[in-house]
Amino acid sequence: MIKVLKPGLATSVQDLGREGYYHLGIPPSGALDQYALSAANHLVGNPAGAAGLECALVGPELEFQHDALVAVCGAQMPALLDGREQRPDTAFAVRAGQVLRFGFPTAGARAYLAVAGGIDVPEVLGSRSTYALGALGGLHGRKLMGGDVLPVGVPSGKTRAGASLPMALRQALGGEVVVRVVPGLYFHRLTDAAAQSFFTQAWTVGSEADRIGYRYKGASALSFQPREQPFGAGSDPSNIVDSCYPIGSIQVPAGLEPIILHRDAVSGGGYAMIGTVISADLDLIGQMQPNQQARFLAVSLEQALEARRSYKKKLGCLARLFA
Repeated sequence: MIKVLKPGLATSVQDLGREGYYHLGIPPSGALDQYALSAANHLVGNPAGAAGLECALVGPELEFQHDALVAVCGAQMPALLDGREQRPDTAFAVRAGQVLRFGFPTAGARAYLAVAGGIDVPEVLGSRSTYALGALGGLHGRKLMGGDVLPVGVPSGKTRAGASLPMALRQALGGEVVVRVVPGLYFHRLTDAAAQSFFTQAWTVGSEADRIGYRYKGASALSFQPREQPFGAGSDPSNIVDSCYPIGSIQVPAGLEPIILHRDAVSGGGYAMIGTVISADLDLIGQMQPNQQARFLAVSLEQALEARRSYKKKLGCLARLFA
């Protein structure tokens, strides 16, 4: 058992998500940085998809009721065990009664804490991930609160304290981020000037960025081509007749600021999607801090598929390393 002394800003139980229900309006949820959670799980001998804690910007304060093996990956958010900083991307032992706290992140936005045996909350629709808007999964369908007690499963015993990620498999976070985008079905609706500025200007993450979507600001407003309002669509220049939204799709409500939809986003609506962030770069979005800069890079579908193959190869290296 793990007792939550302080919950942090937005700490929640997440695994790799619940697939297969998006067409019913239930998003996949799961870790915004899938690689970091997978890496932390491998370090403590869990399957990649075991449930852990996603700790956003301000980490929790946790008291362990039993001995445990723990690893923290993702954001460079120092893990302090009874005040002593632990090595990042490395499994470490925790004794019953010890308290784990987190410092402020120097790079990245979300740290992932895995404990051997996994966070053993009940599965909902095949996943333990928290979808707070729908009050599904996790611990009581919400982010953690002070006084919560988290059950822990039975450790596999496959790894021990000191297991560490090779440098080649660690994430590089911070600085200006280049986000690869496949232009979408409605990209042609932008004016020529807006289509150019979207990819040439730097954008800044807004303070309201969360698990639903990341808003980007600071560049030129994006304008749409004049059109006759379609029957069934709203009057906003970016409105369309309702369509499905893939994870990573980019909307521009009112033609002002792009919003990248992430793993807790709704599955459809009436805004034009000018593009979609490739799957291999979605982890980068979840690790961006407010006010961090990004540039968007247009890529082809073939390039997106090649990037996905490279990403899966890296995940495969993780799995083989700790098999």
